Amino acid sequence: MDQNKIRDYSQQYKAALLENVIPFWERNSPDWENGGYFTCLDRKGKVFDTDKFVWLQGRQAWMFSLLYQEVDKREEWLAMSRLGIEFLTKHGSDRSGDYYFSLTQKGSPLVQPYNIFSDCFVAMAFAKYGQISQNEELGSKAVGIFQRILDRQENPKGRYNKSYPGTRPLKNFALPMILSNLCLEMEPLLDNGLVEGLLDTCVQEVMVNFLDQDSLLMFENRTLNNGYSDSFEGRLLNPGHAIEAMWFMMDIAKRRGDQSLADKAVTVMIRQLENGWDNEYGGIFYFLDHKGHPPQQLEWDQKLWWVHLETLVALAKGYRMTGNKRCWEWFEKVHQYAWGNFYDAKEGEWFGYLNRSGDVLLDLKGGKWKGCFHVPRALYQVWKTMESGIDK
Repeated sequence: MDQNKIRDYSQQYKAALLENVIPFWERNSPDWENGGYFTCLDRKGKVFDTDKFVWLQGRQAWMFSLLYQEVDKREEWLAMSRLGIEFLTKHGSDRSGDYYFSLTQKGSPLVQPYNIFSDCFVAMAFAKYGQISQNEELGSKAVGIFQRILDRQENPKGRYNKSYPGTRPLKNFALPMILSNLCLEMEPLLDNGLVEGLLDTCVQEVMVNFLDQDSLLMFENRTLNNGYSDSFEGRLLNPGHAIEAMWFMMDIAKRRGDQSLADKAVTVMIRQLENGWDNEYGGIFYFLDHKGHPPQQLEWDQKLWWVHLETLVALAKGYRMTGNKRCWEWFEKVHQYAWGNFYDAKEGEWFGYLNRSGDVLLDLKGGKWKGCFHVPRALYQVWKTMESGIDK
């Protein structure tokens, strides 16, 4: 592959991260008075709602810790991360140590800890900040939260589960997917035997139990014995989730020196793209029904920022690890769509939500679901992956 082209991509993603996206969040998101971050930002970065969503607080604190650790020891990045860490430490959890979904601006609880994804990202943030600040107490707290996640994984929602017990018990793809990444993030603080066992379980769940071995499509929900459920939930496909999980698998493959896992992850990733790409308008569908029935999710045909950014990461890593030319062809195709439709050259950062034809549906830059995470993390990952592929 043309080294100049790889170098150009590396520089493009680096510049976008450090000169555009991170400054946008530095200017607009910190709440220096109450702690934590505002994530509900309009196109220009003005706050339009002051509620604080715990998982987004954790994600942003982790992101600035990562930048401090891996890019540059800037005191302002350390301070930005600390702003979220201290807010979460003071207000984030209930008396049981479970983390709320959302809080008021000043930190009073709004929405109960109805699942464990807030906990996952708080653990990730505490672990990373604990490392860069050499705060062993915070690192120990991260390990405690992680263990609590493992204890709750069989019934993540606990008493907040809306499903009637026993009629159609299903397990969801999101937790083994996130644990695949979280386990690697937490590894410096965990026992090696625990890490290896968890990674074995995650690979089994992701690459065997949730993956249909004939079609190579990844299902969002499976029966408890890893079977197919012919229902709205059982037929559900989320191409973005599956593709993001494949770069987690590639990271595990790299850590273990497992080329066969990397090769399979690339094959599965490309299959999701072939099935999930909108051949009429371009872009990747949000949700699909395995049998082609009308999806339950009315937003099924929207094009979302995170889906395309995570795909770019997976394609860059896939090409780097396997040299598969289809990864490069797809990378250029998805890159053109993403930068042509999501990137806001006028006001900075990226739009989050497009309609099927690629028009901006909501011009917000952050909200209840979009924060300082998928965009900067993907830009960082692609930059570093491309940079590692440049001949020195």
